[in-house]
Amino acid sequence: MPAKQRGGASRSLSATEAKELEELRELPNQRNSIVSDIQSLDQRRQSAEYFEEKRGSISYSASSFSEGTQLVREDGAKLLEKSYSMANTGVTRNSLISGLKLLSKETTELEIKADQLGAKKRRLVNGIFHKYIAPVIFTVISFWLRYYKIGDNNTVIWDEAHFAKFGSFYNRHTFYHDVHPPLGKMLCGLSEWLVGYQASANPDYNFDAGSTYPAQINYFGMRLFQVFFSSALTPIAWFTCRSLKKNLWTCYLVTLMVCLESSFIVLGKFVLLDSFLFFFTATTFLCLANVNRLRKFEGKSRKFNLWLLLLGLSIGCVCCVKWVGLFVTSVVGVYVIVDLWAKFWEPNFRILTYAHYWFTRIIALICIPVVVYLTCFKLHLDLLYLPGDGSASMNTIFQANMRATDIVSQPRFVQFGDELTLRSQGPNSNLLHSHQQVYPAGSGQHQVTTYGFKDSNNNWQIENPRTARKLSGYLKDGDTLRLKHLMTGANLHSHEIPGHVSKNYFEVSGYGSEEIGDEKDDWIVEVVSQLYSSNETYRIMNESGDQFHKFIHPVSTTFRLKHKQLGCYLGTTGKSYPIWGFQQGEVVCLDAAPKDSWKSYIDTSANWNIESVVSSGIPIDYEYEYPKSNFLKDFIQIQRSMAASNNALTPDPSKADSIASSWWEWPIMRSGIRMSTWSLSARRYYMFGNPIIIWFTTACVVVYSFIMFSISRRWKSQELVLDEVAMWNIFTSGIVPLLGYILHYLPFIVMGRVTYFHHYMPALYFAMFMSGFAVDYLTINMNKRIRDVIYFLLFVVIIGSFWLFSPTCLGMVGHPRNYKYLNWFPTWTMSDYQPFSITLQQFFSKCKSKLNEYI
Repeated sequence: MPAKQRGGASRSLSATEAKELEELRELPNQRNSIVSDIQSLDQRRQSAEYFEEKRGSISYSASSFSEGTQLVREDGAKLLEKSYSMANTGVTRNSLISGLKLLSKETTELEIKADQLGAKKRRLVNGIFHKYIAPVIFTVISFWLRYYKIGDNNTVIWDEAHFAKFGSFYNRHTFYHDVHPPLGKMLCGLSEWLVGYQASANPDYNFDAGSTYPAQINYFGMRLFQVFFSSALTPIAWFTCRSLKKNLWTCYLVTLMVCLESSFIVLGKFVLLDSFLFFFTATTFLCLANVNRLRKFEGKSRKFNLWLLLLGLSIGCVCCVKWVGLFVTSVVGVYVIVDLWAKFWEPNFRILTYAHYWFTRIIALICIPVVVYLTCFKLHLDLLYLPGDGSASMNTIFQANMRATDIVSQPRFVQFGDELTLRSQGPNSNLLHSHQQVYPAGSGQHQVTTYGFKDSNNNWQIENPRTARKLSGYLKDGDTLRLKHLMTGANLHSHEIPGHVSKNYFEVSGYGSEEIGDEKDDWIVEVVSQLYSSNETYRIMNESGDQFHKFIHPVSTTFRLKHKQLGCYLGTTGKSYPIWGFQQGEVVCLDAAPKDSWKSYIDTSANWNIESVVSSGIPIDYEYEYPKSNFLKDFIQIQRSMAASNNALTPDPSKADSIASSWWEWPIMRSGIRMSTWSLSARRYYMFGNPIIIWFTTACVVVYSFIMFSISRRWKSQELVLDEVAMWNIFTSGIVPLLGYILHYLPFIVMGRVTYFHHYMPALYFAMFMSGFAVDYLTINMNKRIRDVIYFLLFVVIIGSFWLFSPTCLGMVGHPRNYKYLNWFPTWTMSDYQPFSITLQQFFSKCKSKLNEYI
């Protein structure tokens, strides 16, 4: 019998069973394949470098990434061990497939986690770059551009003739008068002191424009001090944009414009006030942006209080450099009013909390700036204790307390026949003055003015009046007198003819002579107040009786001169005569409040004192000591004198001023200013903006205004719904820069003083922020690539235009015709006019040569 028959009957395998058997035979191979795949995955996992964190709290150190990698390796090893176990135990096919799916799922989760950690790492790197590295790069570039070749031109450039000289006065301790507050000039003096300026080495050097600096004066170090302040403007602009929560592209755009603006660069190279003004204007805006950023944390965050205090400090500093600082102060004031108004309507309003808001702002934004302003003037007066050219514009008591003063001991009384000088205590506190020139209209008689310098035309003689008997003895309260000008022989006179500047007052003139005159020459003396000697013993012995209060004493007696016929008082207005009056102070006969009223303490325009007795028969009192100067009175007088000097800076229509410009010329870059001599042997500088930046910002200001109008219209019609966050973002990022631009530009439109291109620079700074907002607003809904291309093109154009016009701020050397390609328009005066004279090939050739020069 065959073998299979002996074993019993057997059946053949079905096709399904045969297929399953075949699959079982393939399981070892599948297991090996799975193991191989897992090993390959483990190798890839081991080479990963993108893990950042694995523990509970996120760490930014490199060790966190290595720990995360190690944990992933451990997870992979566990999975591998699990797969080996599954394969070696001979599990079924379904178990292996299930394990493979689980392994795939866990692997996917690990890959997702790795991607997340990698993204965090990239964000960390980008955050560090944008927060720290980018502003540092911009600052370095900004510093280099301003530092470049600042020592090549060793002559006094442009307004260095004023501000380097004023700075030297602090080292010489000689008093001067200027139209600006003292902080900027004290910083100029500080820079000179830091580089070892010695006034004794060059006592006669006065920093005349175009003159060569002596070898003993380190003008390079003085200019380098300015470079630090000017270059700081760039990172301040960056951090201001970040505080306003602008996107990165906008931050780069605004910062690039600030960094490469030619006018900012050239003004930051020399000993001027502009670098300090721009710096403190920018810090004020930066502090305001941070106060707004933290406004929701007021009362909870020390950072808010710190930024609020810094804002007040910055306001005080910017106002101490120039009164232009009042414009950015007004911007802060508007913001504070809106902020307090919004807080008043908050749902959780509490009166005590609201009162605290007011209190903190009064302290930080009013008291601190006032203290800073007063402190600067106190330092100013303490440092300048020697008489100088400007001391003649100060009150007599102040001059008498200076060291080596020319207000020497003199008689304590005056009498008829004495020769003396009179000083006004009004807005234009100079000496009563007259000269041979006559008024071009009105009476046509001799001009009577106030004058800030001492000369013989300030001398007057006390004469007996026309309308009373001859008087003798000491001059006292209620006496009638006549004042004769010694140089012209004319009498101090007034009549019912309107003043030449202030039409609502009567003209004061020099009329007649000793023989020719009338009752309109007579004036009545009214004593207003007396000051006591600083010597207590002298005061007790000589100034305690009625006789002291009744008589007129040089220096210490304040009195008024009342016109006997008209009843008006001799006074000053603080205004200046035009060129025909040599821009000296206006003197008129005006109405005055009763001397005992409170108004007379405020309005001192009719108050006078005798400054010096030139000639007298009364013996000199050597025991007398002048009263001590009062700081607040000196401070107020300086403010009045500064205001009067500013008002006197009016353009002369009869003379052409080649460097002055009007407000409408600045946004269109009509012209620039040659800042130095145009010698072929010197490096020449041209105050000129980057035309592309100027024109771009001007266009954006117009577009920006329409954007603000559109947003306002849509919001009012409820087409646009804005929450509180969006409203404040629009206000601080949109309205505040617009307000800053208007307040820094509009005043120069309406003011009558002479204006120059650099007066536009603070407004330009705010225009750059407006430009960034406009570009951001117009591109925010665009495709990301298109938006990136737009910003990139703007960057290229700004950099290219700077490169083209960089000689204006980095210095031009050689023959002016080498720069004729810059003269696009007839009013641009870098060279001879030849518009668009450069070809593309010449442009690239010029760029190459400039690059080689800088390298």
